[in-house]
Amino acid sequence: MHILALIIIGAAAGFLATRIMRIETDIVTTIAIGVLGALIGGLVLRFLIAVTGFAAGFVGAVLGAMLLIWLWERYASGRR
Repeated sequence: MHILALIIIGAAAGFLATRIMRIETDIVTTIAIGVLGALIGGLVLRFLIAVTGFAAGFVGAVLGAMLLIWLWERYASGRR
């Protein structure tokens, strides 16, 4: 159940983050960005702010996905 919730939250967070950062990606990449962002953002928020719950997890997922997009555009997108 937790993995399914992570995929659903990750997909929503990835979609929102890609729209905020104004990049176009396919569905698989959007979900991957969101899931990885959820892991990064969730861990950062839980350790630094000690906030728990769905809203904090979603905010952390979006922030983590945005960080991942920024890192990707900054360091990896020029290597194609």
